[in-house]
Amino acid sequence: MNNEKSLQETYSSNGVCFGCGTANEKGLRIKSFLNGEETICEWHAESHHQAFPGMLSGGIVGTLLDCHSNWTAAHFLMKQNGKDAPDCTVTANYSVKLLRPTPFDAPIKLVARVVDSTEDRATVEAELIANDKVCATCKGLFVIVKEGHPAYHRW
Repeated sequence: MNNEKSLQETYSSNGVCFGCGTANEKGLRIKSFLNGEETICEWHAESHHQAFPGMLSGGIVGTLLDCHSNWTAAHFLMKQNGKDAPDCTVTANYSVKLLRPTPFDAPIKLVARVVDSTEDRATVEAELIANDKVCATCKGLFVIVKEGHPAYHRW
């Protein structure tokens, strides 16, 4: 898909998050890339990610959208605030709409964009697409954490 390093590889090469941690061998290990004003990701499920034969677990769908959206927000806020590396961001809230079953054996495409922001938070909208159909959407609020928060300086 892309020969460049993903946001996760660039800014959090030792991350252990289940969804996006590059160092988590048992995690989903998504890789988010810049594409104009959006971030994109292509991901492939394994058989143990199924909810029932042939379909991706809704929990996995939520994790994919959450982590990809968080990295979208972190990168956007980094650029908006004129920094060279992103501050650690966490999910304040997110909601997922499961529009149709997601096949586990098709490439999964994630697309996310910031739709609103302040200095320390961004609202992101995202889609999960399989077989050229939007299977799920997400809207979430992601905030920069301050010193004293468990996620402060996690990447």
